[in-house]
Amino acid sequence: MIELLGILLVVQGAGGLLNRLLGADSPSWFVQLHLLPPSLHIAASVVMVLAGAVVLVAGRRRQGRE
Repeated sequence: MIELLGILLVVQGAGGLLNRLLGADSPSWFVQLHLLPPSLHIAASVVMVLAGAVVLVAGRRRQGRE
């Protein structure tokens, strides 16, 4: 279940980052683009990708120990 959270964070973060870097006009379905001011979009997207990666790695390590 924790892996699902990691995947969602990576998808939301990477999608929002690409949305901003490619200059799309619409925020589409990316949460951070709807909730945060434009000056924080790229930073929040990067943080979401990194947090998702950490969650995924931690979930894999935990599965390896069990």
